[in-house]
Amino acid sequence: MAPPQSLTVAELSSQEGISTATLNNWRTAARKRGAVLPSNSATPDKWSSEEKFRIVLETAPMTVAKLSEHCRKHGLYPEQIEAWKTACIGANSQAEEQSKRSR
Repeated sequence: MAPPQSLTVAELSSQEGISTATLNNWRTAARKRGAVLPSNSATPDKWSSEEKFRIVLETAPMTVAKLSEHCRKHGLYPEQIEAWKTACIGANSQAEEQSKRSR
């Protein structure tokens, strides 16, 4: 289920002969340990906001070289992470504006 293969639960279940319930339990346990595993989609652009945010936080302190290595390992592109970072910052800016307006 993890990048770079990023198989869905159904795909992995069919491929490996493991029940979807077992795979879902394993994924839940891995997430509790901090692993980034997509919920509904194998493609990173369709991951949930929480999953994208977790990647942004995980990669924030990395150098360019480490980020590139991380992206290759996980089947991502630095541009995707940068876009997700920009979206996170934009979301916080909008929330701040709304808060000011409501005061």
